[in-house]
Amino acid sequence: MNLDSVRDLREQLAAGTVSARSVAEQALARANSNASHNVYISLDANRVLSDAAELPDRFASNPKPLLYGLPISLKDCFDLKGFPTSCGSRYYAALNGIAAADSAVAMRLCSQGAVIVGKGHLHQLAYGITGENPDYGDCVQPRDPSRLTGGSSSGGAAAVQEGSAVAAIGTDTGGSIRVPAALCSLAGYRASIELAHQCGLWRGGMHLAPSFDTLGWLFRDLRDAPLLAEALFDLRVPPAPQMKVRIGSVHQDFLHDCDAEVLAGFAKWKNEMSGRGAAISAIDSQFWEGAIDIFAPIQAHEAAAIHTAATGGDFSHFEKSIAERLAWGASIPPAEIQALRLRHAQFRERMDVLLREYDFLIAPCAPVHRLVAGTDHRDTRRTMLRHTVPESLAGVPVVTLPTKTGAGVQLIAARGADAPLIAYAAELGKLT
Repeated sequence: MNLDSVRDLREQLAAGTVSARSVAEQALARANSNASHNVYISLDANRVLSDAAELPDRFASNPKPLLYGLPISLKDCFDLKGFPTSCGSRYYAALNGIAAADSAVAMRLCSQGAVIVGKGHLHQLAYGITGENPDYGDCVQPRDPSRLTGGSSSGGAAAVQEGSAVAAIGTDTGGSIRVPAALCSLAGYRASIELAHQCGLWRGGMHLAPSFDTLGWLFRDLRDAPLLAEALFDLRVPPAPQMKVRIGSVHQDFLHDCDAEVLAGFAKWKNEMSGRGAAISAIDSQFWEGAIDIFAPIQAHEAAAIHTAATGGDFSHFEKSIAERLAWGASIPPAEIQALRLRHAQFRERMDVLLREYDFLIAPCAPVHRLVAGTDHRDTRRTMLRHTVPESLAGVPVVTLPTKTGAGVQLIAARGADAPLIAYAAELGKLT
């Protein structure tokens, strides 16, 4: 059976040519296969097999729900009944204890017939971009132990890459779906921030910075994006998108820090789109350079408020650089935050203007195509976020267009334009 394609596996399961239990068995056989054996923070094989075995009785009639029998990874910042929610921290795993009920995301997955394989590894507090974690170990790619997955949705990316899940739930505050998807040669989708909040999917989930937090999927095949978006968000995607679209490309000057593989991947996707009728022109992206100076303090301020409530302001439970960011966030005066929120609104309006002129924007997901495990990544966060926080500030939906080398590209749409974005990306998946 093929665990790489959501659509192909779903068809086999719905037709009864393979069983949900056999799929679960195969998924479990692949789980935690990376060199660090930490794709999942929590996994109960007996529970997975029991859930899969019960599906035929739970969903006896046809048609089957969209995720029927599909093995899915759930990021460990969402509650799953019977498991602790660690948010990548042993402190929180102990503090939170065993969840008595499912989060809204877990409930949605189960209602759609998914089999939740386990709770995926993440960068501590979802507050990092590399996938390194002092409590649960650094998450390396199953296919190449010399490479980190990226984060913070590290376990989700690793689960899809190793084949223990056909898709994974991730969150994205500053790039936490886009970057691991890109580095692991996967597709990704982060929803418009309003869509994630309107659907009520944060109930039972742990926020990092509510002004920027959204969620979505990591998966393998762009053609699966419409089904996954409908399953999670009840989003209906048009089947035949217009391919003669206007696309704004980040200016060449913005790419000065990109390595050769990233530049090649960016050029490849631009060629694919222009070859299918897109009119691509450069945009003035100079104002993006100030994005991280708006984003980082607001993020730190909001994160500090959340974790002060849980820790009494003792951030020593967390990795040193994260504790320092939280302490910084707690120290920022209200007047400074108010001024930053005004700059945030102004930045968002400038992005809105761009996305009224263009159907989509494109930019690399990251300036590098790999993060080497075991090296010093103290400066990596700011370098990577330079490419992803403009979209985070704008609250816009983004699809990661994958490349085989790890040099993924962001396809960006206006807030609320998730359906046309996904339709266009899925059509690109059919043609590549």
